[in-house]
Amino acid sequence: NDTATTEIYTSLFVGSVDVYKRQDMYSGMTPKALEWQKKIRKFVNDELIPWEVHAEKNDGELPKDIEKKHRDIAISLGLPGMGISKENGGLGLNMFEQMIIWEQFGRVTNALCWCFSEAQDWMEVNFNDFQKENYLKPLLNGTKKECYAITEKGAGSDVDGSIETTAEKKGDQYIINGEKWYVTSANLANFFFLQAKIKSGQNKDKHSLFIIDKDTKGIELIDTPKFSHTYAHHHSIYRFNNVSIPSKNIIGNEGIGMDYTHSWFRHERLGIAARCCGAAERLIDEATIFAKERESFGDKISNYQAIQFMLADCVNELASTRLMLYEICKAHDSNQDVKILHGKCSMIKLLASEMANKIADRAVQIFGGRGYMRENVAERYYRELRVDRIWEGTSEIHRIIIANSLYKRGLKSLIE
Repeated sequence: NDTATTEIYTSLFVGSVDVYKRQDMYSGMTPKALEWQKKIRKFVNDELIPWEVHAEKNDGELPKDIEKKHRDIAISLGLPGMGISKENGGLGLNMFEQMIIWEQFGRVTNALCWCFSEAQDWMEVNFNDFQKENYLKPLLNGTKKECYAITEKGAGSDVDGSIETTAEKKGDQYIINGEKWYVTSANLANFFFLQAKIKSGQNKDKHSLFIIDKDTKGIELIDTPKFSHTYAHHHSIYRFNNVSIPSKNIIGNEGIGMDYTHSWFRHERLGIAARCCGAAERLIDEATIFAKERESFGDKISNYQAIQFMLADCVNELASTRLMLYEICKAHDSNQDVKILHGKCSMIKLLASEMANKIADRAVQIFGGRGYMRENVAERYYRELRVDRIWEGTSEIHRIIIANSLYKRGLKSLIE
């Protein structure tokens, strides 16, 4: 980088050449992305991380005033609309900038970064005027929260083929019947995005996506299972018994619901990858600090080759994963063919989730007995990161997606 550029970056966004050089190792970094990285890192460090242990000891819950403070900060930063155009009340950030933000949020445990709702660009493009007014705007101003009712007992990764929930058109209403599993954040939400198959007519058995207010008659909470992580956001099971909703609550037209779900999947898979990178960075930092302080057999354990090898592998794996994430975000922002992007999002979700799990395991090992205590960040990540190899598509499913993309479009499409 030339001197003039360095001085501009330094004076506007960072404050010192040393910090600038450290943060700008990736050649695609921009002043705007650096600014967001700095803002969100401060939010995470100053406001969220100090409440992790409290959340862990209180079923993921925070005091209401603290919860509100976090939400208000997120809203004041405009985070609910980070990917929505400025014309519609959002920040207009591209995917690279959004994932720089989510990477920083990955540095906190206990889902404390889920303190705001996130409207996504596919909503802005496909919502009708009623939906924009009654659901998109409330998401942006923080007065409503969403949840996704996609998964079913027999339809986990096989979303397309095994969904059994139906939607039947009767006059100006749709009648919804079915059961949805692992509806994340439903306990805190105001409405569902629900995927169902059209029951009859020319679009029979085709997928559609609906918006359903949570207080609609016929919605039954079946169970709220306990999971390994300690989140205030539950993953509940709901049954929809002849739930009647107005036809204006269907998103787009009948039969194209999978298009929206695939768009959501691509966004979420990038988000998971970004948060895994943030988690890995935090784990490496914490394990390194501990290794340089901890003495055993008369020396700092950081001087032992076994520890050095573990940390070196962690650094290499994080650096390579982060580079792939950033490159795929750039491909997204360059409007690469959506079918190629779908394969690339599987690539990074697979790589990042497997990487973060390995680093969490090593961090627990470096901390030793301390790493098995719930108040230790490595222990929490060890539990929390495990699900990233399962939700939004298992690692095995992503390997199939990648292989099929290779067969159909060739290696060049996936690595360039």
